[in-house]
Amino acid sequence: MSRIKVAVLFGGVSNEHDISLISAENIISSIPAEKYDIIPIGITKKGRWLYYPGDISLITSGKWDSHPDCAPAVILPDPMYKGIVKIASGECSITKIDVIFPALHGRNGEDGRLQGLLEMSGIPYVGSGCLASASCMDKTVTHTILESSGINMARWRSVSYSDLNSLDSVCEDIISELGFPVFVKPANSGSSVGVNKATSAEELKNAVKLAFTHDKKVLVEEYIKGRELECAVFGYDNPFSSDVGEILSCNEFYDYDAKYISGESGRSIPAGIDSATSIVIRDTAVEAFKIMGCRGLARIDFFLKEDGTVILNEINTLPGFTPISMYPKLMEHMGITQPELLDRLISLCMENQ
Repeated sequence: MSRIKVAVLFGGVSNEHDISLISAENIISSIPAEKYDIIPIGITKKGRWLYYPGDISLITSGKWDSHPDCAPAVILPDPMYKGIVKIASGECSITKIDVIFPALHGRNGEDGRLQGLLEMSGIPYVGSGCLASASCMDKTVTHTILESSGINMARWRSVSYSDLNSLDSVCEDIISELGFPVFVKPANSGSSVGVNKATSAEELKNAVKLAFTHDKKVLVEEYIKGRELECAVFGYDNPFSSDVGEILSCNEFYDYDAKYISGESGRSIPAGIDSATSIVIRDTAVEAFKIMGCRGLARIDFFLKEDGTVILNEINTLPGFTPISMYPKLMEHMGITQPELLDRLISLCMENQ
């Protein structure tokens, strides 16, 4: 039997480009080679799509795109071909693809744009569709949908780019409603990029301005004092949740540095919480997954307050797949090895599309 052709997309133009490279190298190295023929397609920071035939170990370093045998490659939106066009030596060739695994995070990878292209191509792909991807990527939309369905979330306000002209008065209103401290986040970003804590009016204004360098819409949330917990969800019609894990951040909050640079943050799987609280978190994770229309996989993040209240923080539809990422670690704790997890994700999406 011929092997299944899976194209792994990585890189991208978002501020999470480097994290995508780490995820991709880990994914490509872990997909069962006896069953799958892997076709790596990298996207540079400037948005160029390149077929990469080189050593997988060069992806994380960022040296992959200088390989002499890289060739321009694009996914065809015409469903007749269900493949990728490669351009080499002035000639085009089409490689049929059975399934696509987007190892992408952030803008143009996790926000519904790529998913729209993949829908037109007719090629099955791992992860949520256009609407769920876009809705979960935009934190203000996530808040609006989940809160209307009765899911507990932090109190919040959004700030539009046009509000910069009256930022002083906008910040006064936010302070009056939410108090201090608050967290300021780009509405469409991940890996805690551009996230800052503000404890004064001046810090709030500066944090909003900084967040606008990453997005045209900013979310300001009340500070939630509590433990940071995460849950992995897997499936389509009958999704299930993993045990709950806890993030043990080396910084005041789990920012980009604490996640990927310092190397000093830890995790506890399972989290040291009582069974009743664990059930609430796992049930809420599955409920939110269904409400948002997610499919395949998602990592759902929570806060657990000192009084036992569970607050949903956010949903990640293409969570990190680095060697230290929580999603694969949570699934490993359930007895699903990373090669088995990737095999099941690929097989499940092919069965359901």
